[in-house]
Amino acid sequence: MNDIGPYSNYRLTVRLELANKPGMFARVAATLAEEGANLGAVDLVSATADRMVRDVTFDVRNEAHGDRVLERLGGIPQVTVVSASDRIFLLHLGGKIQVQSKLPITTRNILSMVYTPGVGRVSQAIARDRTKAYAFTTKSNSLAVVTDGSAVLGLGNLGPEAALPVMEGKAMLFKELAGIDAWPICLNTQDPDEIVRTVQAISPGFGAINLEDISAPRCFEIERRLKASLEIPVMHDDQHGTAVVILAALTNALAVVGKSIEQVRVTVNGLGAAGTACCRMLLAAGVSHLLGCDKEGIILHGEAEQLRLCRTDLAACLTRDRPQGSLRDALRGADVFIGLSVGNVLGAQDLDLMAPDRIVFAMANPDPEVSPELAVSHCRIFATGRSDFPNQINNALAFPGIFRGALDVQASEINETMKLAAAKALAEAIPRQALSEDYIIPSVFDKNVVPRVARAVSAAARDTAVARRRLRISDEAPPSSW
Repeated sequence: MNDIGPYSNYRLTVRLELANKPGMFARVAATLAEEGANLGAVDLVSATADRMVRDVTFDVRNEAHGDRVLERLGGIPQVTVVSASDRIFLLHLGGKIQVQSKLPITTRNILSMVYTPGVGRVSQAIARDRTKAYAFTTKSNSLAVVTDGSAVLGLGNLGPEAALPVMEGKAMLFKELAGIDAWPICLNTQDPDEIVRTVQAISPGFGAINLEDISAPRCFEIERRLKASLEIPVMHDDQHGTAVVILAALTNALAVVGKSIEQVRVTVNGLGAAGTACCRMLLAAGVSHLLGCDKEGIILHGEAEQLRLCRTDLAACLTRDRPQGSLRDALRGADVFIGLSVGNVLGAQDLDLMAPDRIVFAMANPDPEVSPELAVSHCRIFATGRSDFPNQINNALAFPGIFRGALDVQASEINETMKLAAAKALAEAIPRQALSEDYIIPSVFDKNVVPRVARAVSAAARDTAVARRRLRISDEAPPSSW
């Protein structure tokens, strides 16, 4: 049998009707074994003297494998496949989020206060002073998760409808982890001008904008223009959330190996949205020796000061038409490798080109840039974006706390200082004495992460004069609903 493990993205529950006689289920089990399906639960639904109905749960490798197993099961004499369900699709039935009122409308009196005529007084008050929308509407605790479906996860340009379940999932994380009401907005356009105009038009109803799954290089222009034109925070999480978590993990990894961020040599492979933002964040944090690679080879290089000066727009330092060497060249003597590219581009001999006590962050999903089984024996610290290995670098560690902190002080933007503060707070969520090669980043289920990051972001917003609301001391603790 294939070693799928206790969790699989492809777990099927199949209802089978079998002849009620000895050996029938043994044929089913034998077929599953022959196909390499991992048999799980078996439940009896009903039975008569002649027929028996069972629900059989098993893991398969992928959808094609599942279809083949179902075909084999249906071909067993005296066995009928009644139905087949995929637990992931079942979980998404009807969507994953809903709107819920804060109070029930049970009387005419309540109706007249929440709607006309009472609501008119609130509307007039906001018309006189727009900032009162933060006090008397959901604006203070809501954000739009905006996508055009052009870069959905690692799957590519799937369009706005296909992006919707991902945006719903993002909205769930905002609510569950940070108590923020998030609304999925999937746009039926991939034209930057239209996207910018649309987000500008809907912005009065939101306290912040989270851009999501928009392909590079359009995402850079869209974010830049929206940040310049709106008075609320705008952040493309694929860029900056990833960069914040990588910096936090690298901070702790360097502490484990005893190296300083100013001295290490860092190679970043993949200069799309996340890779570019990662380079900018590392330079802001003090990295002095950085090489950036893409499919052309080394296309980002230069003296530390030169790179820092152009970090707000690294395009000025890119030389795609004049690569300065290959990825292997960039790895020679490197202390840190950060992959934000494609799977399986490195082997053991490539890692061995690096300096001793090397740190490898292979972030490509689902297949990292180097096989985890191989990498762990060729580097000191290894991290991926996957949940089935230690040191998962997950955006969900950053974006809930960053937006929570920005909303709490009604920040007008999310600036570099706020993102650096978020990375520092995230790194410090693990006590120094608890750090180890397999524990450089906290779990997304650590309930201290969001409040810690939010407080740091709020403080940085105040320090950089982009906070429009001062927190009272009583506000510093997170709400009990977190």
